[in-house]
Amino acid sequence: MALSTQTIKAAAVAARAADEKSGSEIVALDLSNQLILSDVFLLVSGANDRQLKAISDEIERQLSFVGEKVIHREGGGDSSQWLLLDYGDLIVHIQTKEMRTYYALDRLWGDCPIISLPQVELRDK
Repeated sequence: MALSTQTIKAAAVAARAADEKSGSEIVALDLSNQLILSDVFLLVSGANDRQLKAISDEIERQLSFVGEKVIHREGGGDSSQWLLLDYGDLIVHIQTKEMRTYYALDRLWGDCPIISLPQVELRDK
């Protein structure tokens, strides 16, 4: 099943928001052909729990401007090293570099295509 334009737009907005809060290693994976409940995983790394929270807050803020509302969120405690924002077709994983390396979602879903997000300039920090 092909990705919807709205899902790609939401992923692009979320990626830009993460980048604005100095998120790094931002990758969007197309899971639309994997028979799971979501079409896109957006993976973002952050340095510590405070930065993860800042990235999460900014993603929620900017996605709300385009009419997207978070369905479910996980993490966010005092020492969270992995936050998850569920927007239905878009799932955002915000992890410390240690958690990202340990759980290796990039590798786990490595056979899925990477989505080139429109009008979003990303920088690798």
